[in-house]
Amino acid sequence: MLVLKFGGTSVGSADRMQEVIDIIEKNPGQQLVVLSAMSGTTNDLQQIANTIKNKEPDLASDLIAQLESKYVRVLTDLYPYKDVRDRARFLLRPSIRLIKDKLESSSFCPVDEKEILAQGEIMSTALFTLLCEVRQINVAQVRALDFIHTDQNGEPDFARIRQDLTRLLIPLEEVQVIVTQGYICKNHSGQIDNLKRGGSDYTATIIGSAIDADEIRIWTDIDGVRTNDPRIVNDTLPIRKLSYREAAELAYFGAKILHPTCVLPAEKANVPLRLKCTMSPDSPGTLISRETSKRPITAIAAKDNITAIKVYSHRMLQAYGFLRKVFQVFEDHKTSVDMITTSEVAVSLTIDDVRNLPDIVDGLSKFAEVESDTSYSIICIVGNALYDESQHVHRIFESLQEIPVRMVSMGGSRNNISLLVKTEYKVNVMRALNHLFITSGEEVYA
Repeated sequence: MLVLKFGGTSVGSADRMQEVIDIIEKNPGQQLVVLSAMSGTTNDLQQIANTIKNKEPDLASDLIAQLESKYVRVLTDLYPYKDVRDRARFLLRPSIRLIKDKLESSSFCPVDEKEILAQGEIMSTALFTLLCEVRQINVAQVRALDFIHTDQNGEPDFARIRQDLTRLLIPLEEVQVIVTQGYICKNHSGQIDNLKRGGSDYTATIIGSAIDADEIRIWTDIDGVRTNDPRIVNDTLPIRKLSYREAAELAYFGAKILHPTCVLPAEKANVPLRLKCTMSPDSPGTLISRETSKRPITAIAAKDNITAIKVYSHRMLQAYGFLRKVFQVFEDHKTSVDMITTSEVAVSLTIDDVRNLPDIVDGLSKFAEVESDTSYSIICIVGNALYDESQHVHRIFESLQEIPVRMVSMGGSRNNISLLVKTEYKVNVMRALNHLFITSGEEVYA
């Protein structure tokens, strides 16, 4: 079975939905299709939830009416016959009714907000399933809320997901297309929740791992992964193959492909993951599997809004337990660290979440001198066995002779060298490093 995920832009209009069905019809065999909310809907629902939370009933009522009108227009474009449009309105009615009920409720809590946000995926899958029926496709729907469960830590409960999804799929063996929702789930208390990180992509890779899919295909408006950020750098090249580890490194450090969490379920189950473009369906995209790109230097990504923290103390010299104290402060404030370097008397590290920065600095100041500085970017160079030959590292640093580099992190992974620079230098760094790819004269990384 194939698992196909389509994002909000892929199902953002009647024409796009028809194109998605065209893509599905070209694939032989059974397919499980994961859909996001139609583009813009989640933002609309979040705005409605905010106005209800802020006790602005008139504004909330207007926004709900606008949402209804938007979907009435969608139905007109999607379905040519009145009786089908009437069926579609009937399918949407429970979602609209739920949102209105939240407005009329005397209390509003985070669970109510998540129930509202879930309606985007519920509505898009209802309309899409009906459209498949109109196109005479053998289709059925399974609700993500019936099998995507999270545990007490908010992480997917893989054993339960596999058990429940297997049970739901048994009577659907003869169905060609099975539709479900991305992003939404039930938490350990049985309440509607969402997966947050990676959203619908995460749903697709969880499902793919649970059913041992032949392949997971993530369809977006981007044609796979490129060697550099095409918004900044000209002459980028498409990458046709990546390993799971290379993809995770690129995703974590800013490449707009997948959230790094999404790669893990596919890697654990050894299910190939392919990134495809709905605008160019015949393009091969990027295949992510255990096979590496076979390139020592494969791609570059950048992560902005980084804060650098330097922790200095003479007591660190030849003292065990010092690093434990440093990282205990970050653990206490639930803040993860991106990069770290150490010397005999200092530790330098970076974070991208500054919500608890004052408390972190205060905690570290109890046993060390602390400096923090903002407006940095991490430039991540990813490849296969970067350190096997010294020439690759030499070429990287030779390219940056005119760039002040604050930190360098290498050795923690065979697939990654990370550089910390002021954000004002980010574009210069990424352009300077681009020659590592274009000098090869290759048009495509195979």
